[in-house]
Amino acid sequence: MTKNFRGTYTVTVTAFDGSGAVDLKTMADYTNWQIDEGIHGLIPLGSTGEFLSLTDGERTGVAETMIKTSAGRVPVLIGTGAESTEDVIRYSREAESLGADGVMIIPPFYSTPTEDELFEHYRRIGEAISLPIMVYNNPATTNVDLLPHIVARLSEIDNVSYIKESTLEVTRIRDILDLCGDKMQVFGGILGFESFVEGAIGWVAVGSNIMPKAFAELFTLTADDQNYDAARKLYHEILPIIRMVAGHKYVSASKAALSMMGLPMGDPRSPRLPLPANEMNEVQGILEKLQIKTLAAAQ
Repeated sequence: MTKNFRGTYTVTVTAFDGSGAVDLKTMADYTNWQIDEGIHGLIPLGSTGEFLSLTDGERTGVAETMIKTSAGRVPVLIGTGAESTEDVIRYSREAESLGADGVMIIPPFYSTPTEDELFEHYRRIGEAISLPIMVYNNPATTNVDLLPHIVARLSEIDNVSYIKESTLEVTRIRDILDLCGDKMQVFGGILGFESFVEGAIGWVAVGSNIMPKAFAELFTLTADDQNYDAARKLYHEILPIIRMVAGHKYVSASKAALSMMGLPMGDPRSPRLPLPANEMNEVQGILEKLQIKTLAAAQ
């Protein structure tokens, strides 16, 4: 039975220890903290989770840890993207066997597939698993743009029922909903507040790695309460975090902030570099200005 996903979902960072190995204990602690803070869902092994820098065994460990730790308290969708359709099917079947609630799948990011190739890619994946599939549109990194008419075609695949729309064109949400009806539900990627206003039922957010409670509350105020004045006020309060993790800094700035908050997640894996000292000072200033508590104080 298809599960219904809704709300703010954190696309999570991956914790590494001092030697650079995946730190599953920290991942479990971090998962509990996110849920305790009120996040509506979690998506490990996305771009922010550095999925392309992990071995297959590490991917399995992260997925298994977050699924087991969440223990059904919130939905967990696993990022199962890869260049090869066969690899995506393998990762997606594993996610299903581990108990994931769904999968998020970015298009192949090097081969620049045609519309027909994209349809066949997702059709084969959809037939291989019974989980709901969230397609992920991020043309800035994939060289593939899932335009609304392509999304409408993908929505004909039974379990392709969600999309993370990560362009700055909020009218995409209007057009997807218009073309797909109830066959496709939209999560904003970069734009949260604006996406909710246009009819998105969720937000796959990076900034909620740092402020899960506030990012979840923004959804509630906008989509549930329709209290747009309060939502707009909160949106502008958290905007420095949204901007801080924008662009190429989405991994390094998120990890730097979490470290300052008392939950060290390790440095990004190469070729990514940690933030330079001057940018670390900027992150510290933003956290202090927003009076973000350390995790120890929050607990």
